[in-house]
Amino acid sequence: ALGCPKPGITMIQQEKDPDFWKEWAQRTLKNALTLQDLNKNVAKNIILFLGDGMGVPTVTAARILKGQLSGQNGEETQLEMDKFPYVALSKTYNTNAQVPDSAGTATAYLCGVKANEGTVGVSAAAVKSQCNTTRGNEVTSILKWAKDAGKSVGIVTTTRVNHATPSAAYAHCVDRDWYSDGDMPAEALQSGCKDIARQLFENIPDIDVIMGGGRRNMYPRNTPDVEYPGDKKHNGTRKDGRNLVGEWTDRMKDKRGYYVWNRKDLFSLNPNNVDYLLGLFEPADLPYELERNKETDPSLTEMVDVAIKILRKNERGFYLLVEGGRIDHGHHDGKAKQALHEAVEMDRAITRAGLLTSIYDTLTVVTADHSHVFSFGGYTHRGNSIFGLAPIMSDIDQKPFTSILYGNGPGFKFVNGARENVSTVDYEHNNYQAQAAVPLSMETHGGEDVAIFSKGPLAHLLHGVQEQHYIPHVMAYAACIGQNKDHCHTNSGSPSLSHISPTLALLLSVKWLLC
Repeated sequence: ALGCPKPGITMIQQEKDPDFWKEWAQRTLKNALTLQDLNKNVAKNIILFLGDGMGVPTVTAARILKGQLSGQNGEETQLEMDKFPYVALSKTYNTNAQVPDSAGTATAYLCGVKANEGTVGVSAAAVKSQCNTTRGNEVTSILKWAKDAGKSVGIVTTTRVNHATPSAAYAHCVDRDWYSDGDMPAEALQSGCKDIARQLFENIPDIDVIMGGGRRNMYPRNTPDVEYPGDKKHNGTRKDGRNLVGEWTDRMKDKRGYYVWNRKDLFSLNPNNVDYLLGLFEPADLPYELERNKETDPSLTEMVDVAIKILRKNERGFYLLVEGGRIDHGHHDGKAKQALHEAVEMDRAITRAGLLTSIYDTLTVVTADHSHVFSFGGYTHRGNSIFGLAPIMSDIDQKPFTSILYGNGPGFKFVNGARENVSTVDYEHNNYQAQAAVPLSMETHGGEDVAIFSKGPLAHLLHGVQEQHYIPHVMAYAACIGQNKDHCHTNSGSPSLSHISPTLALLLSVKWLLC
């Protein structure tokens, strides 16, 4: 690995030698020169990893945490996404918001159209919470473009499957909070608007893989949850009396479709014998990775593993949306440790996806919808715990402070009229709320650009500083789906091999002949 010390020599000793850095740079340069041979293959498969709230500071801090979890200093560590050859920046604003939310941004990077804050799968002509502005302003997503092209499609998330990010893949809704009809005003229901859970099963009824949380929005009001029957807050929320899970199960029973609600049942399945999978593992969002019950709830990496093994059976390939959704929630709570462990887990999932696919025919993109007002600094020394204290005291109030701080949020605490002395609390606790400059019950998003990491066919088209809605257009172009595919079809209408290397073309031709 780049930067690894020679046997018997510590990293610190080796870093004192100028040749260490020069040799590292030369290896990096040699690798960079190979990128001039652009991968112009057709992308059979496309995967989008979306770290909700994963701004650049979060990426950097997660990198350090990943290294420290394996006993290293951390700064020199590489995340899996760090290894992707192309990096760009995405401008995240919504059409009506300088600092965006997850709904308007999801519409951009899934549907290719910038939209208003709080709305999913509709253009900026739709007005938040006004049902009568929905009709005629619907926009479709790359998931639907892929499905229409004959590919298998999947959604995997650590949030509710009808949360803002996944819902833009299939729903058209002027209010991201209309999870079930129990969350909708009577006026909207009377005007014919559908809740997001219902749209999940009706708009694109044959999504091949759906995994995440959100059980309570699928069942009639007051229906006890299968996992928490004694806790009424987890009961069903639907007013229309429909059991959406039951309806899905009935529809898929003769199509090798399976519904699971726990990790054990998930792993009892053989992906080779599954064509459709609905996995709802919690009534709402999945727990944080640090709090996950490893007996009952699968990790994001485990869900991605199963999803790809099911989807890749399709000879036409697949589209998969993977959301590390609780990075965002950790930051909103001011709980940086939770957020960063979520980011590290998503990086593990990216690694697993890479092992199950090929860079020659799979375009993989990793990005975020928006950032947060999360930062770390304070002139910390090399190898300092990412959750630790800065090496200096404040020269104003003579108290210590943690490297990690938030611009606003619930971590704002005054004790006896002064800033809390963090040395008196367990600042490395999983749920410690880092100090914030402005008191808020929930920390806010940040407005700066976020990174786009990409590898695979035509990944180089994600370059420079781009508008967020550009992302799905590149992915569709690479996969020969959606509106712009004249460049990759022959007269017969089959995908052209003109951009594929002769060796790969021969292998693909033989494979097709054998099928």
